[in-house]
Amino acid sequence: MTDTTTEQDIGEYLDSGKPRKWYKRRWVWVVGVVILLLIAAQVVMGGGDNRPNYITAPVEERSLDLSVVATGNLRPTNQVEVGSEVSGRIDDVLVDVNDQVTRGQVLARINTDVIEDQITQGRANLNAARASVNQALATLEADTAQLERLREVFRLSDGRVPSQSEIDQAEAAVRRGQAAVASARANVSSAQAQLATAQTNRDRAVIRSPVSGVVLARQVEPGQTVAASFNTPTLFVLAEDLVTMQLRVSIDEADVGQVEPGQEAGFTVDAYPGRRFPATVERVDLASNNIALTGQQQQSGQQVVSYEARLIVSNEEGLLRPGMTATATISTQSTGVSMLVPNGALRFDPGEEEEADSIFGNQEFGLDQEEQASIGVGSRQTVHVVEEDGELRSIEVVTGRTDGRLTVVTSDELEPGMEVVTGVGATEE
Repeated sequence: MTDTTTEQDIGEYLDSGKPRKWYKRRWVWVVGVVILLLIAAQVVMGGGDNRPNYITAPVEERSLDLSVVATGNLRPTNQVEVGSEVSGRIDDVLVDVNDQVTRGQVLARINTDVIEDQITQGRANLNAARASVNQALATLEADTAQLERLREVFRLSDGRVPSQSEIDQAEAAVRRGQAAVASARANVSSAQAQLATAQTNRDRAVIRSPVSGVVLARQVEPGQTVAASFNTPTLFVLAEDLVTMQLRVSIDEADVGQVEPGQEAGFTVDAYPGRRFPATVERVDLASNNIALTGQQQQSGQQVVSYEARLIVSNEEGLLRPGMTATATISTQSTGVSMLVPNGALRFDPGEEEEADSIFGNQEFGLDQEEQASIGVGSRQTVHVVEEDGELRSIEVVTGRTDGRLTVVTSDELEPGMEVVTGVGATEE
């Protein structure tokens, strides 16, 4: 036995009690080889598939209901502003907001001290005018009698006496008396009118309800002074009936041609989320909102043109209140059962590779106004479907009406249920 053999035996003996290194274990190398083989197979089988991940949507077959959306406010069918035609201090206010009132009911009273003084003075003036009439009549009777005596003397004296000038003076006195009577009677009529005006003002100092309804607003308090010199101050706002209300909405000029009286509509209000209330279009104004604007106002930037539409709303439950902001959807047309494709399919262009990495792609975000105008009804467009081998096939369609999300199309090749491409998602690796 040599020295070298002896040293190896001694080394093996010394290492026999220690664990073997991991890279010296056979199973480690076997697992590594298997992993490398799997990676190589994956690269070989799938490394060349760089096709885009197309986003598709089904072609539907149903009716497309077209509508116009507008916003506005609820109002009573008949809203009345009650004011005062006389000035003075408010002595009493007998109703408050939300009170039910009937036609002729007293709402408030204005102090009538000054009016009562005017009535007293008017009666005095009337009595003085009547006394003036009696005085003028007495004077006229005296002048008339004097004229008759002069004429009788003239007849008996065969025209010798009295002189003609005396007779003329007597006739003039009678005419002056007649004019004085007429003037006194006119003063009586004037005094009567002034007295009647004062009495009418006293009646108007009692503010009464012109309609039966509910008080929406009260704008006066006891002790407040109202002045009706230049305009009529508003004291109360009444609604005749809240069972039936109006919804007034602004229709954009691009949509006003589709809205007609009699069309059905629905609207929502923030007070009742998720609840839809029915309504019916009553009328659409012929004049736009800026028809009364001056040229200077129009040049200042008020260029938005809209038309007011009035919708009739039933409020039998009493949930709706005047002033609520509502968003109305007016049903303008139904296309009947038709083939529908998402608008994103009409704008998809497979040549736009720069959009291939967009996770959103061109899904159902609709067409902008410029694209809608260029497509229009009856235009020929192209949609794409994915074949079994992953390639795109283009299909020509003729477009119809659209609601901004879906468009009616007709085609000999396209069928309901087929998947049309609306965009490109992230590329699969």
